[in-house]
Formats: sequence, structure tokens, C-alpha cells
Amino acid sequence: MTPAIPALRRAHSLATLWLLLSSLAWAGCLPVAEAPKKIGADACVTGTVLKVQESEKGGAWFLDFCEDYRQCPFTVVVFTRDLRDVGDVRRLQGKSIEVWGRIQSYGGRAEIILRHARQLRGEAAKLPPLPKDYDVERRGRFSATAPGAPKPKRPTGGASKSPPLPGAPGNTPPTPDVEKPEPPR
Repeated sequence: MTPAIPALRRAHSLATLWLLLSSLAWAGCLPVAEAPKKIGADACVTGTVLKVQESEKGGAWFLDFCEDYRQCPFTVVVFTRDLRDVGDVRRLQGKSIEVWGRIQSYGGRAEIILRHARQLRGEAAKLPPLPKDYDVERRGRFSATAPGAPKPKRPTGGASKSPPLPGAPGNTPPTPDVEKPEPPR
């Protein structure tokens, strides 16, 4: 046997060991309750999404893993601007997901900001894209126009003046000048 073969075997063994250890590290996802212990670290968190909610102001979507989000130690945030890169997050409700990213602290809870679909594993990895007529700029409302069609222009002047309806309040015909009695003093 030549001296190069044992060196190759040793390198192959080390490479196999490194791949095995790195795959074990990659496979280990934290449960939702453990996420606050890893703030600042890049990690995987796993859990079942109980609710998917849009924020009141419409700038973000939240994947909640607890019935009461205020009591939950972890959440996933998807900003509206990232929905095209992530997909239709509404489909994640009721599914078990694995999400990868930097665990941050916000408002006293741990969170991962989901910016790309590649951060998801498991059932969530097959997340469908947003519907083509989904308008992220209008906070989730569906657009009435075809995608890419020019939007209708709105009048730029004041309110349009339409002729008044006869007999409508505030639309009485002028009366001839009649002397009004003087008010009492």
C-alpha cells in the first residue's frame, strides 16, 4: 500500500465525521419555549402555528405559536414588503414549521424575522406564492385590476360638482324678496 492511501482514508474519515456532526447541528431545532435562551444566535425554532395575523397597521404578519400571543415566548414576523419572497403565510396556520434565522428580542419576547422562503423547513417549505392579484401595498386587499395594468387615475381637483337634485335639503329655489319683520328688541 502506498503512503498516500492512508492519508486519503484519514481525510475521508474526517470529512465524513465533519458532515455527520454538521448535519446533526443542522437538524436540531429548538422548541418555541427554548427560543428566548438563544437570543442573538442563529438557530432553528420549531412549533405549530396556531394563528396567522396581520398587524393592526398592516405593516407585518405574525405567526403565533400560542393561543394568547402576549403570553407566548416566541413569534415569527413577516414584514409586508417581504411577502413576495416568503409566500402566502396565511397557509401556515395549523402547520408544524421549522424556521431558521437570528433570534432577536423585541418587546420582551424572542422572534425571528422571516424574509425568505428558504428560511422555512418541513411542511412550510412548500409554501405557495401569493396570489397574483394580491396587492401587498394595499395591506392584503386584492387588486381589482390585472397585475401590471395601469391603475386608473383619480381626479386631482376638488370634489366633482354634480347638479343638485330638486327638492333636496339645502336646494330650495330662491324666493322673491319679502320684507322680514324686525326682531323684537
